[in-house]
Amino acid sequence: MRQGSALIVCLMMLTILFAAPVFADRTTEDAQSKIIERFDAPSSGADANSKYEYPQNHRWDVRGSKFITQGFPKFNWVSARPEALPLPEGSAVGSLGVQASFDRVGYNYIEFVPVEDKDGPDGKPVPAGIPLPGRVKNLDMWFWGSNYNYYVEVQLRDWRGMVHVLRLGDLNFKGWKNLKIEVPSFIPQDVKYAPSRKSLELVKIVLWTRPEEKVDGFYVYLDHIKILTDMFENPFDGSDLADPEKVSKLWASSTEQKK
Repeated sequence: MRQGSALIVCLMMLTILFAAPVFADRTTEDAQSKIIERFDAPSSGADANSKYEYPQNHRWDVRGSKFITQGFPKFNWVSARPEALPLPEGSAVGSLGVQASFDRVGYNYIEFVPVEDKDGPDGKPVPAGIPLPGRVKNLDMWFWGSNYNYYVEVQLRDWRGMVHVLRLGDLNFKGWKNLKIEVPSFIPQDVKYAPSRKSLELVKIVLWTRPEEKVDGFYVYLDHIKILTDMFENPFDGSDLADPEKVSKLWASSTEQKK
């Protein structure tokens, strides 16, 4: 019994000894708030499909599901924003507004999709997920609702290509409201190899209508997408060689061995 107890104690001590560095890495954080999309007005003279003047902003497309009424959805950048948001000096007030209508009730949807700066060969916008820096803890955005019984989801893609659908919240309120979602721990954002951090991508935001709610014409506005993210990286000698951007430059002129 004594030998058995001593063995258990030794194993526990070894577990604590070797697990301590890993535990320390996981508990060290550098939580930062980062704005992913402001939805401020486009540059002067630019149309609604042009890239914004702010580097953190992106081009967007808005799409409707099967029973969307002909001519809809319509979307535009409008001069409106939540009063709770401070306006950066020199910025234009702006948000993304959508007007939509469906021919029948049901689980219809409107998609807010980030796309590439230029259209594809077929003349249509090409989806392009927005990389989310760090290890994302939560994501929030502002919606303007008019008390329709709709709800919103966000879709995040992990490094494996798997898309995770997260319920953001309901739109059965009047005016602007901040909707927030915690990113579950089961969504992978790192690996044991260097570079260990594997960023998520925001693929799309989806507004769903419910079958009991009218859909013959409504407006909705979206503004200020933001994340709280952990930017901590455990330093090590040669950590710069795990930076994807630097690696790309280092190997840009590499030569392939001929067989």
